[in-house]
Amino acid sequence: MRRLALGDFLVLVEREIHLHQDSQYLALEEWNSACTRCHTELFARVHADLPRIVAWINSRFHARIYEDPYSPFCLVAENNQDADSIQVFLEEYCAEVSELTVVRNDVYARFSHSRYNKGTALGEIARQLGIKREEVFAAGDHLNDVPMLCGEFARCVMAPDNAIPAVKELIRSQNGYISHQPWGHGVARGLEHYLSSRPASKSR
Repeated sequence: MRRLALGDFLVLVEREIHLHQDSQYLALEEWNSACTRCHTELFARVHADLPRIVAWINSRFHARIYEDPYSPFCLVAENNQDADSIQVFLEEYCAEVSELTVVRNDVYARFSHSRYNKGTALGEIARQLGIKREEVFAAGDHLNDVPMLCGEFARCVMAPDNAIPAVKELIRSQNGYISHQPWGHGVARGLEHYLSSRPASKSR
């Protein structure tokens, strides 16, 4: 039987896990079914409040608000300053609704279940592979990466130079690595950093 590796898994919408088998990706049914059920129940509780939320945003900002198969509330703000202000409002609302959170990356945001994110998906993949937290590397640059970089699911955490200040501060608080290079080059440098710091394996 072929041994599974990290590259055999794909995480979609920052929460659904799919496994590569026979030249295709198949849903990890137990995880994805629970994920869908939790989101369906949660969104049923917020549905009645959506018109009020949309009206508040539309009265103050120029933003695109829409619904997709993964969330009844999705947002594209006109700029990051507007997105920051809208996020404050949305987080105040989320504080009133158990297990509701805002997932944001740049000017994009949507409602989601707090139990399902990049961090918990990474944790489930590590569990499937039998990998300990101490052996997991995670890299990210924006707010949607925070659950994955919080230290609970990966010991080796890093941020490229283009990461937002909040992410860099989180990495510093865990003595993680921040590259002076941006984007993929920065992530590659982070991998080099952690691989070079691993103790050499003893020859047998």
